[in-house]
Amino acid sequence: MMTNSEAPIIELCDVSVVRNGRVVLHGLNLRVEAGEHVAIMGPNGSGKSTLIKTITRELYPMYDGRARMRLFGQESWNVVELRSMLGIVTNDANAFHGRAVTGREAVLSGFFSSVGLSRHHRVKAGMREKTEELLGWLEIGHLAERVVGEMSSGEARRVMIARALVHEPKALLFDEPSNSLDVFAQIELRHTMSKLARAGIALLLITHHLPDVVPEIERVIFMREGRIAGDGAKAELLTAEKLGALFGCAVEVTEQDGYYHLVS
Repeated sequence: MMTNSEAPIIELCDVSVVRNGRVVLHGLNLRVEAGEHVAIMGPNGSGKSTLIKTITRELYPMYDGRARMRLFGQESWNVVELRSMLGIVTNDANAFHGRAVTGREAVLSGFFSSVGLSRHHRVKAGMREKTEELLGWLEIGHLAERVVGEMSSGEARRVMIARALVHEPKALLFDEPSNSLDVFAQIELRHTMSKLARAGIALLLITHHLPDVVPEIERVIFMREGRIAGDGAKAELLTAEKLGALFGCAVEVTEQDGYYHLVS
């Protein structure tokens, strides 16, 4: 039997998911190997959000005797343990805006899956060392004492990445990471994603923004109407014809230095 480090990150076999009485994902078959960098793209309503919630165990597949879902080789997971293997980076830091949580505290709280720290949390020396290491590695040490609610969206996003890294996960799932970011913050974010990929952390990117697909990502998966509409090498799928069919409009595509850009 394969160890978790060797097993595929995701194995979905004939997985369908129902939300509010309606089938949203239809018989998905998907396999993402350990260490692989993958972008999943599709228009709004394509099922991307439902796929994320299924991977993170917020939703579960329909049971019909055929469906099978494994994460890191296991079918059953304690969600807290899963977070140590698969870090989640969303574009929503609002939970940290209700109280004065500093960047350092936000990262430290990742060890406890909490929003900030409370008196009952026992912060060990190793946790503090790891937090300082991540703040330095991601070049955000200057945010350690700043309150998250007073940070720009780009600054808060990088703190949330550090928070997701505290358990040294094998993979990071980015959910529409560049939403609400200005141009400079988008560029910083993409450089950070490339740095993570080069460090050996698998990237699972959910996006409909083409420039988010950093050069290290070689495989692209298209989703449309709850189904896999394409799966292959980046250069084969990120063409004007195939992207136009995915998003339902005529587009032009340019490529420069490994980044692709969409012109409508």
